[in-house]
Amino acid sequence: MSGIQPTAAPPGTDRDGPDLAVRVADAVEGVADLVHDRVVRPLLLLSRALVLALVALALGTVAAVAAGIGLVRLLDVDAFGNRVWASDALLGALLCLLGGLAWRQRRPAEERQR
Repeated sequence: MSGIQPTAAPPGTDRDGPDLAVRVADAVEGVADLVHDRVVRPLLLLSRALVLALVALALGTVAAVAAGIGLVRLLDVDAFGNRVWASDALLGALLCLLGGLAWRQRRPAEERQR
């Protein structure tokens, strides 16, 4: 070319600063990071806590059922000599006693709302 200088900037560049596409990409990335930090991360922590609580609840239920079965078998075989009615009566009386104690702790609805 014989000394002709281009008057316009080449495509993809800006005379005043970075390319428009780079600025838009940076803005989009900033918004995505902000949304991730303010919305996604708390939801992720909440879902992890919920899953952990459900697993603990399932394990607790299994442990309670296994303990109940073990207690009935222990009472039936060792304490009462294969008399199932005696172990059932003892556990029934114990559960009734616990229910009665819980019943005594109740309060009228008016007092609970204060």
